[in-house]
Amino acid sequence: MNQHITIIGGGLAGCEAAWQASRRGVPVLLYEMKPKRFSPAHVSPLLGELVCSNSLRSNSLHNAVGLLKEEMRRLGSLIMAVADETRVPAGDALAVDRQAFALEITARLQSAENVNILREEITHIPPEGILIIASGPLTSPFLTESIKELTGEDYLYFYDAIAPILDGESLNRSIIFRASRYGRGDDYLNCPLTQEEYYRFADELGKGEKAPYRDFEKPVHFEGCLPVEEMAVRGRETLAHGPMKPVGLVDPRTEKIPYAVVQLRHEDAEGSAFNLVGFQTKLKWKEQERIFRMIPGLEQAVFLRFGSLHRNTFIHSPALLGKTLQLKKEPRIFFAGQITGVEGYVESSAMGLLAGINAARFAWGQPAVFPPPATALGALAHYISNPQVKEFQPMNVNFGLFPPLEVRLRGKEKHQALAERALKDLQEWAKDIL
Repeated sequence: MNQHITIIGGGLAGCEAAWQASRRGVPVLLYEMKPKRFSPAHVSPLLGELVCSNSLRSNSLHNAVGLLKEEMRRLGSLIMAVADETRVPAGDALAVDRQAFALEITARLQSAENVNILREEITHIPPEGILIIASGPLTSPFLTESIKELTGEDYLYFYDAIAPILDGESLNRSIIFRASRYGRGDDYLNCPLTQEEYYRFADELGKGEKAPYRDFEKPVHFEGCLPVEEMAVRGRETLAHGPMKPVGLVDPRTEKIPYAVVQLRHEDAEGSAFNLVGFQTKLKWKEQERIFRMIPGLEQAVFLRFGSLHRNTFIHSPALLGKTLQLKKEPRIFFAGQITGVEGYVESSAMGLLAGINAARFAWGQPAVFPPPATALGALAHYISNPQVKEFQPMNVNFGLFPPLEVRLRGKEKHQALAERALKDLQEWAKDIL
């Protein structure tokens, strides 16, 4: 082996990528700028630092992230192995002791054959050699500029706000009606509110408890992505003349225009997931559940993704990356982690796993591989690399990304069937890469 892999970033994605490449016999240079330089969110010099939460979310196979974790375990994931070893009680969720978790990841990579950890900041993309960029959503300004030069400035986005996404099966279709404004098709689902329901909802929204800003987050809002709770406090009628305006929508149950409407937009072709249009929010997650379930038709809504408002840096992966996470214009360069447009620790680690496998294969002169689309890993990788996606936004893994089953099932039965299919496909695929 006369090649090595350079990895930028010692977060979960970079650590997983280094582990996967090194165990395949390829030398790795893992660059981490801490402790010489810290991002605004990091405080520990350890690799694999968890910043926002110690929870890696559900461990159940009836949940897409639980399935993704199981797939990663079966592919020899470092992150999952250490998480299981440092687990703390948290019910169905996989939560870890943050310090023990980061200490063990650091120790394993320090002692791993073929891994050399360099505590230096990379400010420019190396002009040659195999490279994995796993620098995270708070990529340093100098490296950000270098990525802009590499990809083209138009393809580097700064993420501002997202609205919640709901499970389509959890919506009450006896109340919700399908229609577009002025009878122009039926692309939207509509939740109608009476005047009394609207005022009660708007008042609670304005009083809702918000997630606090971190020190590095400036509470500067752009009008185009103003949090819905901020609109509510501007005036009682603001929402009714903004994202909840009912103009052009007639409720077939009453044959009248409602006082206000919450519109839901498809997140996938199958209609298994829906976005609350115009409902970007910084409410705490429990508050989102409580308040948004006041909307008629959403009383039992299941949240596939909660809304949030935060600073985030990511590339427009559908335009830039192939499905193997290689940069289309320069295949020696791979991207991994949240900078690709996935959300969450587990998803970030999963992209590191795939990038590490493929970078090692590239080093050995072997063709890159792509996991089956019916697996959680494949569904997530397909989402961020699908060139048909034009309005790209970061996403957690969820069952709405998976190809539909051949038979129509619902609820846990559907999720169980999706998981069984995924693990079966993964087993066949893994024979050639493990």
